[in-house]
Amino acid sequence: MSKLLGGLARVAVAAAITLASAGCGMSALRHTPSILDKDELIVAVKPDQPGLGLRTNQGTFEGFDVDVATYVAGHLGKKVSFVATTSEGREAKLNSGEADMVVATYSISPPRKMQVTFAGPYYVSQQDILVRNGTTNIGNVRDLAGRKLCEAQGSISTSRIIEGRGVAAVLVPARTYSECVDLLRSGAVDAVSTGDLILAGFAARDKGAYTIVHAPFTEERYGVALRHGDVAGCEAVNRAITAMYQSGTAPKLLRKHFGATGLSISTSVPQFEGCA
Repeated sequence: MSKLLGGLARVAVAAAITLASAGCGMSALRHTPSILDKDELIVAVKPDQPGLGLRTNQGTFEGFDVDVATYVAGHLGKKVSFVATTSEGREAKLNSGEADMVVATYSISPPRKMQVTFAGPYYVSQQDILVRNGTTNIGNVRDLAGRKLCEAQGSISTSRIIEGRGVAAVLVPARTYSECVDLLRSGAVDAVSTGDLILAGFAARDKGAYTIVHAPFTEERYGVALRHGDVAGCEAVNRAITAMYQSGTAPKLLRKHFGATGLSISTSVPQFEGCA
């Protein structure tokens, strides 16, 4: 009898341990780190893209991306602060915990989905080409063959030309799109190609210096990046983006920053990628 009772006790203990372990696992799943758990969101934005993300002389940030992040945070009931990022550093800002969200003209792509969770897109931009004013020999993406094309570090825009379209442009590396535009101004490159919102911002800043070719050839779907696996946060951000468009706020912000550029602006709610 004592042996039987001892055996039953051991079985009971083992079962309790198993249930406890399962409970811990379920608890861990329920408590996956999320932006929803925070009172204040730190958002990484670009510091050098006019109209989108630009650091002012006072050290604050302004632009459409900044306004989108501010709206989303407010809709979630969170305070917001900003840090600067480059294209190359966006994933690192999230993975290090330096930022909770990235709103920095971050194009959604399958490889990037393996590293971060994307809400949105919050805007679908058209990839176009920026040239110096007076340029007549570049009218579409095919004309970039053999031309010097700037490649911003961490961006995938040039791969859509070289690999996606099979156009053999000559790539000239730069750290940021701001540096790319400097190279274009100096004549070191013949063109800069990325989303038309980015190009329009630079063209508006330096009126008369540059021309957008207006021959779009692919889309840039700008997403709000969260740490990988934050599905609950992603779904909440998608609801905020929907409200931003349906309330008329997104169209108002787009007109505020790009209405004077002559760019054709989309004001409908973008089709979301899905958070899973």
